[in-house]
Amino acid sequence: MLQYEQKYWQSGRKYLAGIDEAGRGPLAGPVAAAAVILPQNIDLPEVTDSKKISEKKRERLFDDIYKTAISIGVGVVHEEVIDNKNILQATYQAMRHSLGQLSISPEVILVDGNKADIKHYKQESIIDGDQKSLSIAAASIIAKVTRDRMMRQFDIVFPEYGFAKHKGYGTKQHIEAIQKSKATPIHRKSFNPVSHHLPNMAYLQRNRLLGKLGEQLTACQLIRNHQNILEMNYNVPKIGEIDIISKDAEILVFTEVKTQTTAHDWGTPRSQIDEKKRDRIMNAVQHYMDSHELDCDFRFDVAEVILGSGKPQIQIIKDGMTGY
Repeated sequence: MLQYEQKYWQSGRKYLAGIDEAGRGPLAGPVAAAAVILPQNIDLPEVTDSKKISEKKRERLFDDIYKTAISIGVGVVHEEVIDNKNILQATYQAMRHSLGQLSISPEVILVDGNKADIKHYKQESIIDGDQKSLSIAAASIIAKVTRDRMMRQFDIVFPEYGFAKHKGYGTKQHIEAIQKSKATPIHRKSFNPVSHHLPNMAYLQRNRLLGKLGEQLTACQLIRNHQNILEMNYNVPKIGEIDIISKDAEILVFTEVKTQTTAHDWGTPRSQIDEKKRDRIMNAVQHYMDSHELDCDFRFDVAEVILGSGKPQIQIIKDGMTGY
């Protein structure tokens, strides 16, 4: 697994980056790429093609790679870019971004598969590289685990689709869910059969899904901002409800989401939080903290979502409940 690395190391090149991607084929979610620079004395005997390793083992090796690598860069490109550019160009963009995240500029890049659209680096492309190069195999694990963790987060937001299980690939269960409940905001609209099951505004209004969509869009934005979603719609009968509970580093975040359409302007969505609503939120927060025996820093955010014919407008206001 080190024959390609040894060739360059022996020629005097010290920093080689293996690059691989995860998520080109799914119907939903981002494509992720990783670039990994390993030291010459590396010892990772269990690392190989991520597709041949169990999820539990990948998680363990993910930590091992981070502990031993000289540098790791990760690039994530989401569904709107995939739809606008196509999956191949989105993959190249993720790869380029992963290289940009490295703390050291590599002298050579080893790329899994065919030659990638990456300029300014000496490149060697290796068919089945994740089975022949340790650097590429390590990158495949980093990319796969990074993306899988995001898909498990999206599963909390969209529980009826089974993202934690199939990670967005076109399984029978997934396609049936799309046919039944239509596509979500993280589905790739240019992919079949997703393109035949896109919800329009009339569908959302008829089924009273605008508020739910606003909460889902906000949660997706929080995931992209590296927050960890803990709960959606935490409801305590006769006490109150919290739309989204998440962790921002070590801070617990309670987010209230207000959604409206461009056709119905009732002022800023945040202005809809009256004193009674605020009290119910505070009561639900107290219940959550007590029931989970938590003693940590927390804050209250407000998300304003405006839906219309174009791209949804999402504004997340930190400490947005202050003064209300």
